[in-house]
Amino acid sequence: ILDSIKKTEMKSLSIANVIDDLDLIKSQFKQVTSLLRLKQSQISTVACKDWVIPIGTVPDRKSDLYKENHDQMTQLVEELREKSRRIGLGGNEKARERHTSKGKMLARDRIKLLTDPGTAFLEFSQLAGYDLYENEEVAAGGIITGIGKVAGNECLIVANDATVKGGSYYPITVQKHLRAQAIARENNLTCIYLVDSGGANLPRQAEVFPDRDHFGRIFYNQATMSAAGISQIAVVMGSCTAGGAYVPAMSDESIIVENQGTIFLGGPPLVKAATGQSISAEELGGADLHCRTSGVTDHFASDDGHALHIARSVVKNLNLRKTPDVVIEKTEEPLFDSKELYGIVGTDLKRMYDSREVIARIVDGSRFDEFKKMYGETLVCGFARIFGMPVGILSNNGVLYSESALKGTHFIELCCQRKIPLLFLQNISGFMVGRDAEAGGIAKNGAKMVTAVACAQVPKITVLIGGSYGAGNYGMCGRSYNPRFLYMWPNARISVMGGESAATVLSMITKDQRMREGKEFTDEDERRIKDPIIARFEKEGNPYYASARLWDDGVIDPADTRKVIGLSLSATLNAPIPKTKFGVFRM
Repeated sequence: ILDSIKKTEMKSLSIANVIDDLDLIKSQFKQVTSLLRLKQSQISTVACKDWVIPIGTVPDRKSDLYKENHDQMTQLVEELREKSRRIGLGGNEKARERHTSKGKMLARDRIKLLTDPGTAFLEFSQLAGYDLYENEEVAAGGIITGIGKVAGNECLIVANDATVKGGSYYPITVQKHLRAQAIARENNLTCIYLVDSGGANLPRQAEVFPDRDHFGRIFYNQATMSAAGISQIAVVMGSCTAGGAYVPAMSDESIIVENQGTIFLGGPPLVKAATGQSISAEELGGADLHCRTSGVTDHFASDDGHALHIARSVVKNLNLRKTPDVVIEKTEEPLFDSKELYGIVGTDLKRMYDSREVIARIVDGSRFDEFKKMYGETLVCGFARIFGMPVGILSNNGVLYSESALKGTHFIELCCQRKIPLLFLQNISGFMVGRDAEAGGIAKNGAKMVTAVACAQVPKITVLIGGSYGAGNYGMCGRSYNPRFLYMWPNARISVMGGESAATVLSMITKDQRMREGKEFTDEDERRIKDPIIARFEKEGNPYYASARLWDDGVIDPADTRKVIGLSLSATLNAPIPKTKFGVFRM
């Protein structure tokens, strides 16, 4: 490092070049100073103690490749931020004004007031429902979900956004609510429901009501989570109609806002139609009735702020205690700027890079204890810490060979035995194909890794940092393999195979069929087959297409990866880590 600093030349006296060179020196010097933090008396014992040499290199920010990658990724991140900004507004301006004119806070403002000041809120699936319903915009799927700290405890928060279609439940709303409850169950997180919903979206009742994982499953989950000791708290801040009335009725404790919150199985119009009785919503199911007479709710609040204050007090009295199964050490910042990921990775998935450079910008002190470095080199495995929490990392450096799969299986076994959470950084085109690969047992060796991933009971977190194709998605803990959390970068792509590959395969099949029939197959015929297939795969493999359908838990800025993983990892440690039992490995 010192040698590289000495060799740094000021090639131009322009301000821009001087700043770039100074940034380079500063980054390199940071690595040197980290090595010199040890006292002189400690340096002689470094080799036999716990010092881990940092990984990662300082990128050449002036190179054409770095600039190209940086520009491409910056454009994608800016697009993501703009989409997030628009979605974050909720419904249209008229709907928001109508909502606030009633003295009601917007859903995101409610969450902000509920959570501890200065703490982060880890929001899930903000892009849910994006371009999903023709001619209908359902921002964030009409519901905001995420993990936030309330009275010092990590809680799963579900907040209906009444400015989006009156807070009614579209199919994607139900799916997102159920996903939030699944996260709460797996990670032993108290659930807080900020209720303000008109119930099921009636025109789509066939997609919302009858099936196993439809609207009724929400209440099933509440009952079974409460039975498992996972507290359920409801704050009724608006409408709570029909089946939705069971949210507060099935909660451990419920709060309702005066002249605002209402709970009834049948609203005033239905009562009028059924009985001929005219009655106001407040008289039928308001705060006074349910706190004083029915007993459906436990706490009477004068406004939103008061209700959220009571909710914080309820959480404070839950007698919760987080007892992680892992040893947590002091946090160290990485040695490298996370925004350098823009220039390292880029958007061309065919262009390879060393995934250790990504790891170096995520883990504490950029320290990484690599496992089997010289074996199965297309899969990088090793131990590190993120915000002081231990993690075993598997990251792709190319296609998976038999050796890579065996190495990954071995490493997963070690992490399960030691109860260390797993982090998968996916950039995978799949397992190796061909006669030599098949003869070498790629099917059975790949199956070993898939088995290990499926059976691993330690917390698993997956981030798609590039491509995620075919069986490689399975071996690297795709959605089917139940990671506690799964996120995507805006450059990521997910599909059974790349569009070009799929188009070539289908084109060859058509060509062979035509030849058997004695028909001509021209270049124009090939283009007509290939172009729409490539376009379709590109559309359906896009992270926004995936996130809209809840195939992930959110598209994130690469520079935020460390923070997002840290918050997710911390949440997983609220639940005990069970012992892992593996099935039969074909030898």
